[in-house]
Amino acid sequence: MSAPTKVMRDGLLEKRSSGLLQLWKKKRCVLTEEGLRLINCKGGGDDDAPGSAWSSKAKELLFERMATVDCVEYKRGLVYFTVVMATGKEIDFRCPQEGTAWNAEIALALVRYKNRQAVQTGRKRHLSTSHLGSTGEDEEL
Repeated sequence: MSAPTKVMRDGLLEKRSSGLLQLWKKKRCVLTEEGLRLINCKGGGDDDAPGSAWSSKAKELLFERMATVDCVEYKRGLVYFTVVMATGKEIDFRCPQEGTAWNAEIALALVRYKNRQAVQTGRKRHLSTSHLGSTGEDEEL
């Protein structure tokens, strides 16, 4: 791996399970410049109860595999939103409505990531064409 990425936000989200019952499960979420890391809570209990321990196993939702953050709905003090992956898979989340909503922060981080990738691609393309020199093929454009 390369240098560690900057943590932009760390806190709790609820993720809907993909099982038959589709239960909401609390996850510790760490938003970085590269994506969203979801960490399971072992044992039940309240958010920061002494008996609850965070699993060392984390699921990574990388921005390179993410398409959009969609379907924002506000109900009973909660924000419901969906992260849509490039494969079409949809992952549902909810969080409290107060403060800056997770969906907005994830969406902004995704846009920043995609913009950074586009700039890097443009630079690489520019450098490769300037090193090769002009072939004359694109001069009529």
